[in-house]
Amino acid sequence: MSVRDTQRAKVYDAEQLVRGMFDRADEHGNRTVEMYGSHITLPIERRFASVASVQTYAEKVLTLNWVRAQWDRAVVPVRVRSRAGATAAHYEAADAVLAVPLHTGGTAWALRELVVLHELAHHLEPAPGEVAPHGPEFCTRYLELVDGVIGPEAAFVLRGAMLGCGIQFG
Repeated sequence: MSVRDTQRAKVYDAEQLVRGMFDRADEHGNRTVEMYGSHITLPIERRFASVASVQTYAEKVLTLNWVRAQWDRAVVPVRVRSRAGATAAHYEAADAVLAVPLHTGGTAWALRELVVLHELAHHLEPAPGEVAPHGPEFCTRYLELVDGVIGPEAAFVLRGAMLGCGIQFG
């Protein structure tokens, strides 16, 4: 069964906005942003140096007590591999593989916490193929991961960007 992924572009647009906010905060050293009238101090987003460091991070996230209590698939190990010559990270449900491009256009844009949590949200889907990959269930799960791992400020900014892009949650 193939479910139409109607929110995919909206999710990517929202993520690009949020990654840009984190990038500018890192570049300029000013972590305070204003969003919908609220002043938010962005937390530090972890960056990774290698596939091995992403693997270690993914394993640690999946062993968090609250993650294991909430999602049954957290006990399923994920394997991280490099994805050469690609412009996007992706998750391969059949083998529980998270593939990340190491360098695209001279940068390692995918070796960052928001991207890895996005892919882990795919991994935690209890019914792959039965719901849209970036549907309301995914978006809610992704926000919960960002909130619990990076922090509520990051989740607030991501939620605001997602709502601004017309994303549905469920």
